[in-house]
Amino acid sequence: MKTQLFTIALAFISVNALAQITVTDSDIISVGDIVYQAVDSLPSNSITIGNSGPNQTWDFSSLQDMEVDIIEVISPVGTPYENIHPDANMCVEIDNELMYLDKISTGLEMVGYGDIPLNMLMIPLPLVYGLSQQSGPNTVMDSVFANMFIPDSLAPFISGNFAYNQVDSLKITAVITSEFNVDAWGNVTIPLGTFDALRLKVEETTTTDFYAYCSGVIGGGWYSVPAQLFPSETEIANRYQWWSNDPSVKFMLAELEMDSLSNNVEYVTFLTENPATSAHILPNISVDVYPNPTLETITISTSINNSEFVVSDINGKVLSKERFSKTSQFNFSEYPSGVYFVKVISGKNVVSKKIVKQ
Repeated sequence: MKTQLFTIALAFISVNALAQITVTDSDIISVGDIVYQAVDSLPSNSITIGNSGPNQTWDFSSLQDMEVDIIEVISPVGTPYENIHPDANMCVEIDNELMYLDKISTGLEMVGYGDIPLNMLMIPLPLVYGLSQQSGPNTVMDSVFANMFIPDSLAPFISGNFAYNQVDSLKITAVITSEFNVDAWGNVTIPLGTFDALRLKVEETTTTDFYAYCSGVIGGGWYSVPAQLFPSETEIANRYQWWSNDPSVKFMLAELEMDSLSNNVEYVTFLTENPATSAHILPNISVDVYPNPTLETITISTSINNSEFVVSDINGKVLSKERFSKTSQFNFSEYPSGVYFVKVISGKNVVSKKIVKQ
């Protein structure tokens, strides 16, 4: 009897040890990777966060590609804001914006967005079931601007000092505290396939405060703006992410953004295939790009009411990405002569055109 119990216990431990996974820094995006991330802004009621705990199953196969973003990971060297973010070892280009990241063995941190320095932990690493970690509070905004909203007559009220008779400047600070909890593991199915995954719950608390610089005959100083004028604001955002160590993926499989009460799914982002290779073209879709060849401006015309065009060079670098209805234009004047590609995307439908710029 003891032998049987020992055998059963050993089998149980072995199965659970094999089922659980660990996600390390080598399992997520690196320089040179390109990720295609789709958005379903109207997910069906079947898309839910499910339960916490081990050996869970999540079925997100009904998700629809309503929009697809191309996330290209490049080196920060040579980018416009390289010197502002010296700690970055990766740069993500999405929608012509640059996000600067620092990936190390203990986490993936966003150190900048464009020319704005930041200090935000995106995910702690390694991810393992049961992980619980806090990051912050981290200041993500500390902006000063000229006062155009508060009359000078309120300077004594704000400062408590009747020698101050001016409100010269205002300041807004935003501080984020993040809670990370890996509260479940199992397998998740998205349109791309089924993967072993860990579920990471992220709760972000953002506190925004307002300050006024009051001055007068004895100098000046910063004071908190009373709640009667600008009350301090606190927002809590909850999201659930699914991460895998499957070598075929390099980013989170899916992310469910919850409403303010964390009861309903507002929208979902999820990994998808390259639209140029996975999409099909319906026969009733027509796309015309002219003139071709062109010296400068092209016109993109389609029968689709709501779609998106992506212009890329022969190396696949995205030059522009824009949503439009029926007709739009793109100017090649700042680009050298050569071959370019224009893709018109609507859901899973893609039409690609080759353009020659003379």
